[in-house]
Amino acid sequence: MGIGTGIALFVIGAILAFALNIDTGGFVDLALIGYILMGAGVVVFVISLVFLLRRRQTTATTRSAVDPASGEQVTRSTRESDPLV
Repeated sequence: MGIGTGIALFVIGAILAFALNIDTGGFVDLALIGYILMGAGVVVFVISLVFLLRRRQTTATTRSAVDPASGEQVTRSTRESDPLV
């Protein structure tokens, strides 16, 4: 589920709520279903934006140096990641 799914739910809900005028004999209220789908679309859209903006970021650093005592090359790698709060 992503941003596109939220937009699609919202559009389908708006069509059901505002554009269709079908008499179902009181069995199903299409306007209510449309409003529910519009609300679900907004919720999915907002949740997708939150996850997109709070994506975990990882920084990798590699450093190389020569040990003066032995003459060997020393490589040090560190990885930092921002935790999700």
